[in-house]
Amino acid sequence: MSEPKEIELKLICNAADMCALQASTRLQGAAAKDEDQLNSAYFDTPDRLLQEAGYILRVRRSRDGYVQTAKAAGDGLIERSEWERAVSGPEPDLDGLRKTPLAKVLGKRPTLVPLFTVSVERGAYEVERANSRIEVAMDRGGIVAPGAKRKTQAVSISEIELELKNGSAADLFALAREFADEVPLRLGVRSKAERGFALADGKGEGVRKAEPILLSDDLTAAEAFRAIAHACLRHMRLNEDVLLDHRDASALHQMRVAIRRLRSSFSLFKDLIADDRSEVIHAELKRLSEPLGRARNLDVFLSDTLPAERARHPDKVELLNLEKHLEAQRLEAYRSVMRGLQSEEWPRFVLDLLGWINAGPWLSSGGRKGALARNQPATAFAAGVLHKRRRQVKKRGRDLQNLNAEDRHKVRIAAKKLRYGAEFFAGLYTGRKERGRQKAFTTALSDMQDSLGALNDIATGHEIIDEIVGAGADSSASFAAGLTMADIEARSQRLLASAAEAHTALVEVRPFWR
Repeated sequence: MSEPKEIELKLICNAADMCALQASTRLQGAAAKDEDQLNSAYFDTPDRLLQEAGYILRVRRSRDGYVQTAKAAGDGLIERSEWERAVSGPEPDLDGLRKTPLAKVLGKRPTLVPLFTVSVERGAYEVERANSRIEVAMDRGGIVAPGAKRKTQAVSISEIELELKNGSAADLFALAREFADEVPLRLGVRSKAERGFALADGKGEGVRKAEPILLSDDLTAAEAFRAIAHACLRHMRLNEDVLLDHRDASALHQMRVAIRRLRSSFSLFKDLIADDRSEVIHAELKRLSEPLGRARNLDVFLSDTLPAERARHPDKVELLNLEKHLEAQRLEAYRSVMRGLQSEEWPRFVLDLLGWINAGPWLSSGGRKGALARNQPATAFAAGVLHKRRRQVKKRGRDLQNLNAEDRHKVRIAAKKLRYGAEFFAGLYTGRKERGRQKAFTTALSDMQDSLGALNDIATGHEIIDEIVGAGADSSASFAAGLTMADIEARSQRLLASAAEAHTALVEVRPFWR
């Protein structure tokens, strides 16, 4: 029996913009429901069995009574399994869970306790768009966790949820884009439950690294791409929110990593997702994210390269002038990043990108051949892609120590795509032998990438230094720049040797996907 699915898109906005949207012509013609006060309690066992297994359980009270909802946690985007039924009161009905996966997780006599509550005032509308019916829910309220581990025990909510009741996902995204043209909106990737658990655990909305991607061997290649792309978008948006709140070098780095992973997924799935929009979207993502690269390069130079240089030459006051010069450049680079993130263009592009991933022409292009490619097992697709990328790294990395900078860069990019591919598809290979081979493979690949990355930092340092000299900086800063470049260039041969050694080790490791 197939699981019931909820197709829902979450959008974040402030209360004033939500009021403005409610007065828009798009909603004035929609069927409006009376506003309702929704009070939800979220339950789990004391040792969080449901959360650990990826499920949430809530009981919600509205004017119509109590409803119990069980959901798969999902990736925070678009679609997840949901089981819902009316109950008689505010406590969970265990009998109502017997036909859901939660029953197996909880066992026969579980102890369930409330962890936090969510109270919102909801205004809801039913919008007809083309041949689709979409519920637009506007929530304002907050989450309260009385037993939170920090002093903060409540957070506010101001968000819009678009739920596809019937019809096409393309209409859902088109409606979201129409709303985004009227008021500032950002893609939301954290559910109320996720925010509630974080509040109860005393965790803030801090910098986040990439999370494991849950892929199962029953997925098609197209479903695997969507899951991977969603994970990259979630990684990106979580760190974007940190950057929008305050300048943070780690958040910027993680946001850039997320975008690089996303672009790599486009490359890995290139033959599968090709349509008349894919190349344009890829190019736009690269263009809009370029300011992050400039800021990140200056972060690395100022936090790693220059401090090491000052330690080697503590008597060279010229290095202080160089640092001051670069700090001014970094400040402007971060301002450029913020201008981009706070623009109207960026959040609208993110919505367009998500719409293309889930309802773009690639899902129906290519006729029968395209359908066969999209519907092939994800495991078969992954094995083919990883084999191709490994062969590419093996070939390009031959005689690595004698390659020029441009060819080394090609090896580094190929290795990066192979590593991201290995990380993306890891969930498809969970046997004991496969995990052991995977660890050895990723260790050798990581060692190679680290050395090639350090060489790339040297090349980037050259560009920064050349820019300083070419811009006519004062003589002390130019002197310090030349001194720094001479010192870090001396590391090149050592790094080349370690990269070549790691390449040899990588070639000798047995692939984990065979």
